[in-house]
Amino acid sequence: MNSKRNFLKSLLLTAALPITLKAKNLADELPAVWTTEEEPDYWKKIRNDYKLKPDYINLENGYYSIMAQPVMEGYFKDLQWVNMEGSYYMRTVQTENKQKSKEQLAELLGCASEELIITRNTTESLDTIISGIDWKPGDDAVMAEQDYGSMLDMFKQQAKRYGMVNKIISIPLHPKSDEEIVGLYEKAITPKTKLLMVCHMINITGHILPIKKICNMAHSKGVEVLVDGAHTVAHIDFKISDLNCDYFGSSLHKWLGVPLGVGILYVKKEKIKQIWPLFGELAFKEEDIRKLNHTGTISVASDIAIKHAVNYHNSIGMKRKEERLRFLQNYWTDKIKDVKKIKLNTPKDPQRSCAIANVGVEGIKPSDLAKTLLQKYKIWTVAIDSSNVQGVRITPQLFTTTEELDKFVIALKEIASA
Repeated sequence: MNSKRNFLKSLLLTAALPITLKAKNLADELPAVWTTEEEPDYWKKIRNDYKLKPDYINLENGYYSIMAQPVMEGYFKDLQWVNMEGSYYMRTVQTENKQKSKEQLAELLGCASEELIITRNTTESLDTIISGIDWKPGDDAVMAEQDYGSMLDMFKQQAKRYGMVNKIISIPLHPKSDEEIVGLYEKAITPKTKLLMVCHMINITGHILPIKKICNMAHSKGVEVLVDGAHTVAHIDFKISDLNCDYFGSSLHKWLGVPLGVGILYVKKEKIKQIWPLFGELAFKEEDIRKLNHTGTISVASDIAIKHAVNYHNSIGMKRKEERLRFLQNYWTDKIKDVKKIKLNTPKDPQRSCAIANVGVEGIKPSDLAKTLLQKYKIWTVAIDSSNVQGVRITPQLFTTTEELDKFVIALKEIASA
């Protein structure tokens, strides 16, 4: 009987532990970051922070990049904590903890927390702006065919509903200069243009666009700019304040490594008032960005787990992370750029790309190429066959090794020579 009583007492103490740890809403401490002069050893240690499926080489991390184990462990504790407290958590510290996460993100992104909300993904963020603008018949918007399909669909919906017009341009795979790209957008602008949407990094090719130059040009013509930054947060080193954009959306489950279903929306302070909320919200003033963040009941553990991902990201450092990701892309693209029948669909200028690249093989459909890579070589990729891009998107992550990329290069050359 005493042993049973002691067991139950121990169990209750263990269950109560998360409350003690979380009482002051402090971020969980990550393991001490390692430092070494030998980069290969450093990245091997980073790889050990990830639990990877052994069935294939994962070169499709752009859709969703798995969490590092220190982040996942913190997230599990948050889940247990929220689940244990139930409605008590939701009615007491939910809002306070979300605000802390928002402030941490604002510092990371270089903007005011009053200009930022936490959403579920880039689509929700950008569609909030596209649907929230007061469109009139005859207004027009400028975008590119390489933009993400969900946002293009939202623009089509607004055109059908309000009679606005969509002007669609096409971005060259290998531009000669920034001015060539800026000029394409500029030519599409008319006196009726109300909004220009542009990708910070085109998701299907990894092409980084000259956002500040595009924004400056658009603003000189009285046009607001919405930036799709789905792939750039925690991928390349920048601050939103450097871009001079009016609106910016991103998904944090791609390169920051938070749990699935977390994104951000930035709205320049003076633009907040004019945007209609996606969901009815009258609790906040029109100039308060929180009016755009009526989410209903969501998985709040994902929001508070942001702190673990940001801490882990900072332990590596943005500059070091970007350099590693660009190195991995250049490592394999340099080995295939002159191979017969292989076509690289990503600019080779180091400033125009980072981790993501797209490659095709002449005479082979992208879907067949992706299928062969997986079934014969155990390499996981994604096929892209749209918007003048035919190939597979290759997206390594920090845990990717050069040995894995060597296997991919061998596979690609064998396929091209068959």
